[in-house]
Amino acid sequence: MFAVIYHGPGNKAWEEVPDPQIIDDTDAIVRVDAVTICGTDLHILKGDVPAVTDGRILGHEAVGTVERVGAGVKNVKVGDHVLVSCITACGACRYCREGMYGQCLGGGGWILGHKINGTQAEKVRVPFADTSTYLVPEGVSDEEVLMLADILPTGYEVGVLNGAVRPGDTVAVVGSGPIGLAAIMGAKLFSPAHVVAIDLADSRLEAAKRFGADVVVNASKEDAVAVVKELTGGLGADTAIEAVGVPASFEQCAELIRPGGRVANVGVHGAPASLHLEDLWIKNVTITTGLVDTYSTPTLLRLVTSRQLESAKFVTHHFALEQFMEAYDVFARAAETSALKVVLQRS
Repeated sequence: MFAVIYHGPGNKAWEEVPDPQIIDDTDAIVRVDAVTICGTDLHILKGDVPAVTDGRILGHEAVGTVERVGAGVKNVKVGDHVLVSCITACGACRYCREGMYGQCLGGGGWILGHKINGTQAEKVRVPFADTSTYLVPEGVSDEEVLMLADILPTGYEVGVLNGAVRPGDTVAVVGSGPIGLAAIMGAKLFSPAHVVAIDLADSRLEAAKRFGADVVVNASKEDAVAVVKELTGGLGADTAIEAVGVPASFEQCAELIRPGGRVANVGVHGAPASLHLEDLWIKNVTITTGLVDTYSTPTLLRLVTSRQLESAKFVTHHFALEQFMEAYDVFARAAETSALKVVLQRS
């Protein structure tokens, strides 16, 4: 089969490699029908994730068809059309029992495209198939469900739920890429008074409006803190969601937040950020971090199936599976191409 192979920072290739095989009796082999690229993959290619080693197949999001299952798989069968979650869960360790699947101690967590071969391939081995895949509902397209592999549960759990968004809140989202847009979409479920999108690119701010932001701020031209304070009587945001993963965006969230407010960091950081405790200690500010656990995936599947979440809005570009190098180029130049999510599908 062919797959996207990582060969160190800045170096990847679409290469022929051996087909995956069942290793453990809880594995499934899934033929990849639709797959996407994540901002985290770009962080890997920058060298921000040193656990990813030369020769690894990238990717942690896919929709596909089950081709083989191990003897221990009970609920997934050959021919099932499934969502492959970005998080793998053993289902039995302490953290899995607490719903913190991202911290799985039994061999799961974020392993696809990280510690084991991932989904940007013609086939993928999925460990713990019973607890790491979801049946695709009838009447829902592959690309709609594909958005639930990572970005929607990440924005919802790590941004909206960790940030404790409530009705009437002012929510500031720093970064209007796919994760920021997912946070905006998730925040709207809680009827906030204002959702403020902050970015440096006008094209992404236009996308933020389409996803539900009622105020947009180009931080290269306007003072985002001043805008948010004017909206809130001088207080600041109730929740500030960091959706970029660079020091400046985290530090801006700390400036945007009101006393008693909540900063929810979602972005993947590859460098240290300053934490200004000299300003924050007296303000009763809560700061949360997190890797997505995907405990919300069943809820989000129901919302997509009932058309309360329009997940297909994320998809801006389509490619054939063998066009991965072109897709990476378009996705990496999002400021020029206006790419949000690219979808690659089997021809």
